[in-house]
Amino acid sequence: MSLLKRLEKEKVHIQEEPRKELRTVRPVAQIDPWREFKSAVHHEVIQALDKNNSQDLNSETLQPMVEHTLDIRSDALGLTPPRAERQRLVREVMDEILGFGPIEPLLQDPAINEIMVNGPHQVYVERKGKLELARISFYDDAHVLHIIEKIVAPLGRRIDESQPMVDARLPDGSRVNAIIPPLALNGPVLTIRKFSKIPFGMEDLIGFGTLTEEMAKFIDACVKARLNVIVSGGTGSGKTTTLGVISAFIPEDERIITIEDAAELQLRQTHVVTLETRPANIEGKGAVMIRDLVRNALRMRPERIIVGEVRSGEALDMLQAMNTGHDGSLTTGHANTPRDMLSRLETMVLMAGMDLPVRAIREQISSAIDVIVQQSRLRDGSRKITHITEVLRMEGDVIVLQDLFRFEQTGIDKQGKVQGHFRATGIRPHFIEKLIAAGQILPDDIFSN
Repeated sequence: MSLLKRLEKEKVHIQEEPRKELRTVRPVAQIDPWREFKSAVHHEVIQALDKNNSQDLNSETLQPMVEHTLDIRSDALGLTPPRAERQRLVREVMDEILGFGPIEPLLQDPAINEIMVNGPHQVYVERKGKLELARISFYDDAHVLHIIEKIVAPLGRRIDESQPMVDARLPDGSRVNAIIPPLALNGPVLTIRKFSKIPFGMEDLIGFGTLTEEMAKFIDACVKARLNVIVSGGTGSGKTTTLGVISAFIPEDERIITIEDAAELQLRQTHVVTLETRPANIEGKGAVMIRDLVRNALRMRPERIIVGEVRSGEALDMLQAMNTGHDGSLTTGHANTPRDMLSRLETMVLMAGMDLPVRAIREQISSAIDVIVQQSRLRDGSRKITHITEVLRMEGDVIVLQDLFRFEQTGIDKQGKVQGHFRATGIRPHFIEKLIAAGQILPDDIFSN
């Protein structure tokens, strides 16, 4: 019996399994009748590459080799793959060698924002703000783990049972998180937050309906006037993208130091120093955290410090830097409203281990942060800057906030799209004189509601 006929028979056998049993197990793989054939071609190509010590490997040099090996293997087995199937097999073998296997086409699709691998047989993507099941699968857990290792190994990071979680990035800056058994019960889980190969600009965000031109002009003035800005939002709300866009307003002649867990900000300025945290080694030593990098950055003559995200004790160091001459700093934080962001900052400062009274922490926050840009991912998948809020001084034990711009939702149309409009609240910010002193003259009607 030929390889193809045997595999087709196995496919039929598997499809006839009782349905009620399938409900109690993990998702069933999409059966690929060419799996063994493709694996054999892959193995032979790898052997040939090792034998020839191929160094400069690219798609132009690899494709003829894969096609030749596939043809030889087809003749030996008496198989004649249809033309479309042959092209698919060649592409998939090349993706395994040069790229990241089954997810490579998803990485190349500009319409996909996020890829979520929930074990080998279930892959979801986010496209235009909506989740959908992708028509791909891995062979097994080992296949997913191989791709994860292929991502993290070049960065000097590792993932195994002793360290079953890892954050990393792809060569294009896309953010990667992986977690494997025994912590993940569905098999290795891989989440990739993609970023555009060409960084978005403010005109792109305006085109997407994330904010208005007036709001963009106001944020531009705030950054150039060296106000401290924090971009707040929930997971997947677009905080990092907005932070990258806002950072483009920093003048070209300033020294910028960025600090991130996994370097992903794509700044356009030339004088940029990029710092990245480092996890502990196999002995649990050598970890370098964001807090360590913030402290070190203060000794590097920064004119701007950009922290990708504050989530722990580094918030205290960041606030102290903002209060001691390092104005114009930018960062992001997880929170659903501007008020929640202040509460989160309080909690993060306490995580630094300093026994400070709450009022002292709030005074630090109110004197350090000037503006909170609140971003949200709405029900229809769209991202909006829902508030631009000024942080004022203390009144009693409470930090006073005032909204300068808001997005007001009015309903949802028949297609499920969120309806609403942006508007200014009619309040002029208290720091307007600081903007004017920095040469940032805004139109008189920009704050009119």
